[in-house]
Amino acid sequence: MQFNKCSRCGCFFVSSGDVCPNCQPKDNFEMSKLKNFLEESDMNCSMESISYDTGISMKNLNRYFSKDSFVDYKPDTQL
Repeated sequence: MQFNKCSRCGCFFVSSGDVCPNCQPKDNFEMSKLKNFLEESDMNCSMESISYDTGISMKNLNRYFSKDSFVDYKPDTQL
């Protein structure tokens, strides 16, 4: 285990992963929401439109798209 800084809230925690235990349920919910959105929508969406339609911040979208579970999806513009 390592001493990490949470990618969502910025607090420090001791665990593996990039988010703290308090933020993990939020991350899981948003990733599930994003997967559902991508399955049901046009694959030519921009990052801005995905963020607007799902309510997920651009910062978190960039984190999610860097994960293996989203490797097949390439948004039009990634900031």
